[in-house]
Amino acid sequence: MALPVEPPVSPMLAKAVKGMPPQDGSLYYEPKWDGFRCIVFRDGDEVYLGSRNERPFTRYFPELVEAVKNELPPRCVVDGEIIIVRGESLDFDTLQQRIHPAASRVKLLSEQTPASFVAFDLLALGSESLMDEPFSVRRARLEEALAKSGDSVRLTPVTQDDRVAGEWFDMFEGAGLDGIVVKPGDLPYSPDKRVMFKVKHERTADCVVAGYREHKSGPIVGSLLLGLYSPDGRLHHVGVAASFPMKRREELVAELAPYRLDDLSEHPWGAWAEFAQGGSEGQRLPGAVSRWNAKKDLSFIPLRPDLVIEVAYDHMEGDRFRHTAQFRRWRPDRTPSSCTYDQLDRPVRYDLGEILAR
Repeated sequence: MALPVEPPVSPMLAKAVKGMPPQDGSLYYEPKWDGFRCIVFRDGDEVYLGSRNERPFTRYFPELVEAVKNELPPRCVVDGEIIIVRGESLDFDTLQQRIHPAASRVKLLSEQTPASFVAFDLLALGSESLMDEPFSVRRARLEEALAKSGDSVRLTPVTQDDRVAGEWFDMFEGAGLDGIVVKPGDLPYSPDKRVMFKVKHERTADCVVAGYREHKSGPIVGSLLLGLYSPDGRLHHVGVAASFPMKRREELVAELAPYRLDDLSEHPWGAWAEFAQGGSEGQRLPGAVSRWNAKKDLSFIPLRPDLVIEVAYDHMEGDRFRHTAQFRRWRPDRTPSSCTYDQLDRPVRYDLGEILAR
């Protein structure tokens, strides 16, 4: 592979802001896709799918390798997102399952749940690097480069109207999108730097604290394990809250000590060990093996499910929080049994095909 920009390249990143930045004459607004960030390198028949952590995706998405050969220019470097569309929305859970060590399983999943690539930046074309060009130029060149792309490689919609961006922010969530990314038009491509902006949804929910994991630095609280009750009365693990200063993490150990359970069989997640080995159907429990770090310790210290906290979250992925929730306050006025899925806002559904057609 001999391109003007060669792998690995760390993608340019965005920092979170509160509220939609108003148009100053140079801003571009795009939907924030909820998938795997990926920089595609193509040099003829050679294709490399780079990830955000520089661990290549190439072997996991053979159908995208073929799509890149068919739908992208012969020599190019394109930044975008790998997604899986199921029905009218994105399906991140299914996308995660595509990271599998067995080649036979990778092949099967590529046929059963094929992925797509949504392009939103152009780093190189032919023998020309575009890294130092402003985003306004890169976007125009990207539109030209993808003029003949097909169904597997799509161009993200963009607007310079902040009013339209606000409408997208509200509407597109129902299709599984994650918010809005805002890019200054004069911005060069800056790998691994948070020079763009992202506006994400934020909601709150009251959750049961059913355990905690220790911090990597020692026997202090790393993250609180959160639960919500389903209509059948089972407590499901829905995510974690981990935004605590180090001093507060130490204090929490003593505060949570009276609620510790020595016997896991008395805990609603007592089947955790079975689940970690692939058992326990129908209930979301903590402890599934991480697809990104198989050696990561996902064991936890069980607590009596008596405590309730209010957390902020951006959106749900199926029946769990998509990202780490943010601690807001303790809720001694709430009973654990009142912490159910019914309290969660559900965005109005929106057809993802309409977004991709823009």
